[in-house]
Amino acid sequence: MIFHPVKQNTEEPCPCCGKTWMELRAPFITGSKMAKIMAHNGKKCRDGSPKFGDPAHRLAVDIAVVQSGGTATESDYTNAHMERGHEQEPIARMLYEQEYFCTVEGGGFYENGNIGCSPDGRIYDDGLLEVKSVIAHIHYECIKRGDFDPKYKWQLYHNLKVAERDWIDYVSYCATFPRGQQLFVKRVLAKDIQKYFDAMEKRLEDFFVLVERVKNDIRVAA
Repeated sequence: MIFHPVKQNTEEPCPCCGKTWMELRAPFITGSKMAKIMAHNGKKCRDGSPKFGDPAHRLAVDIAVVQSGGTATESDYTNAHMERGHEQEPIARMLYEQEYFCTVEGGGFYENGNIGCSPDGRIYDDGLLEVKSVIAHIHYECIKRGDFDPKYKWQLYHNLKVAERDWIDYVSYCATFPRGQQLFVKRVLAKDIQKYFDAMEKRLEDFFVLVERVKNDIRVAA
């Protein structure tokens, strides 16, 4: 496992390798992509494993292109929720630090074999932070269930697997909630999700077979 102290969402080069955050991410499976790989369309392959859906196939093409010497597919997609997240994340981090009496260091970028991740922060020598700035009803649902938003399950598990850390705190932050209730924090321990790590490992093996198949098609076409 290699850690790059690069600044996320910027064009600043990493002090250890000279690559930008986007350049570092391009050839790897990152946490935000893991849900596409773990999802399936209900159909099975000959060996009984679930078939990959269209999002995973499109992702395989993107990864194969970069690994074959091409450039990453650029995306300028953004929406109000994403913009709010970028603006409010520093506030959520500050509140988290005040509540838990700790310092959150930059998340940087981790690479581990063919997979990588960009957590929102690092805590001590064994923890990670993932912050989601959300609207009221989503924050309320997290509080009500006493757990993280299931939408981010595979991203959280993936980040723990890649970074090889002991725990990750999922933080839901809602600026419109009453003071003192704007943060919801749920800790996930690596030791409790080993079976999911095993499932991810198998699914990633199958996915990279798909990537190699696409790379071969690219070579033949050349």
